[in-house]
Amino acid sequence: MNRPRAADVETVVVSRSDAAEGVAVLELEAREGWALTDWEPGAHVDVLLPSGLVRQYSLCGEPGADRWRIAVYREPAGRGGSAWLHDRVQPGAVLRLAGPRTHFAFEPEEGRPVVFVAGGIGVTPLAPMARIAAERGLDYAVHYLGRSRSRLALLDELQARHGDRLALHVTDEGTRLDVAALVAGLDPATVVYACGPLPLLDALETACAAGGVELRMERFEASALTEPVWKEPFEVELAASGITIEVPPEKSVLQAIEEEGVLVLSSCTEGTCGTCETVVLEGEVDHRDSILTPAERARNDLMFVCVSRAACPRLVLDL
Repeated sequence: MNRPRAADVETVVVSRSDAAEGVAVLELEAREGWALTDWEPGAHVDVLLPSGLVRQYSLCGEPGADRWRIAVYREPAGRGGSAWLHDRVQPGAVLRLAGPRTHFAFEPEEGRPVVFVAGGIGVTPLAPMARIAAERGLDYAVHYLGRSRSRLALLDELQARHGDRLALHVTDEGTRLDVAALVAGLDPATVVYACGPLPLLDALETACAAGGVELRMERFEASALTEPVWKEPFEVELAASGITIEVPPEKSVLQAIEEEGVLVLSSCTEGTCGTCETVVLEGEVDHRDSILTPAERARNDLMFVCVSRAACPRLVLDL
């Protein structure tokens, strides 16, 4: 369930434009008495809708600017957030936001080339990263995929900023990206940053694993859940609350915790937004989210309780 959220900032929509077919770009400034905080490329904000829904959107403007910018793709089969923002929000509207937060940080390393691969609206977290790469004079390239040019948001500014470092792969122009060939041609020291639809990210994951290329991704769609590692009930001790609960196979850790009246902020309930991030004090986690990298999973120091479970009889969480 979505818990009521307190806003970190109230903003006013100062402009709205159509960035591509089905994509509205909103420029936001802080409402009087509030202030926008600094953010890094890859950050997103939670938009707190009047219905109580919470939806996440990447900040796609310039870090350090006095306005924030988000791009909203109208999801035909969405859960209500994108339609409301498209149909009801015009300049002058007030939006309540929480954040910014990031689980997809841009961390360039000296001497390592960077390749950005964006599919559709997945360009939004990558555009600020590519801006930084250009400003710092990094060795980088941007690959942008879409069904048609009319669906490529932020295209004009990307072309102006990146020139021949930007490669377009447009289905109806016959220039689809060969993911395996792209990865096979990369310097093994390259780091690939990617965001987009599941088939693209799955293909990149397979190709990068085979080629030994480091891949960092943000998924807007949840990966399919596999069978849990531990199929029996398990205990979860909530260290700060002094409560121990049992989590049966048919319930998530989040559901079991909420039934005990312990507050855990949550939103997507499918392991993509990061809202329910929880510190793990003891026990081994069966990570089932679409956020953590393999290295982060190996640290075993946090989990997303909406989908991840125990891989052992008992967990101790900092709740």
